[in-house]
Amino acid sequence: MSGRLLSAVNFILSLGLFLLLWQLAAAWTDSPALPFPATVLETFFLAAGTGELPYHLAVTLARTFVAFLLSMIIGASIGLVMGRSRRVDRFFDSWLILFLNIPALVVIILCYIWFGLTEVAAVLAVSVNKIPNVAATMREGARALERQYMDLALSYRFGAWKTLRHIILPQLSPFFAASARSGLALVWKIVLVVELLGRSNGVGFQLHLFFQLFDVPSILAYTIAFVAVIQMIEIFIFKPWERHANRWRS
Repeated sequence: MSGRLLSAVNFILSLGLFLLLWQLAAAWTDSPALPFPATVLETFFLAAGTGELPYHLAVTLARTFVAFLLSMIIGASIGLVMGRSRRVDRFFDSWLILFLNIPALVVIILCYIWFGLTEVAAVLAVSVNKIPNVAATMREGARALERQYMDLALSYRFGAWKTLRHIILPQLSPFFAASARSGLALVWKIVLVVELLGRSNGVGFQLHLFFQLFDVPSILAYTIAFVAVIQMIEIFIFKPWERHANRWRS
């Protein structure tokens, strides 16, 4: 049995076991707080058919993408500078530690207070929460660059762009892939909190509304839909990218 077929079989068996346990737990509790899988599936198709679920899902994914892109670009730039310059690293290390330990909720509230309940404040709050994590990971990657390769580039007069493309970026790819995978998992969770606290659309806003209505099937339907999309991004984009970035280790 091939590796892909085996993985597919394991996934189907694991999913089947999860649904079976869910079904048994729902039957045992017999409570609206834990609906049956069929009820959640029906709610999902109903929300998808009206266009409400796709709309809010698209809004949340757009916020997630913009915040993720900003945090990766800014965080990677900061990490590279700190990793390559000891003086800069010593000076700003305490800043990095400070921002790494500020609770995400505090950043969200402050951004809404300072910039208002706007889209800019929402995206900024998410980005600020993620930038320090990316910077810390990329700093370690910059520190791990092989010195002999840098000397080789200098000897052959590669130039800044050629050195970046052929020497620096290939060595940093595993660190960038790792920070991107962990970054997406963190960003989309913070986006939901941002939407819950200060936006009028998105999955987070809908979850807050369903919580007030005690509509558990809708909460689970929206959650499953969003997690499924994130999982597809993880499986079809980030995992192949990480394997490609780490191919030199094998």
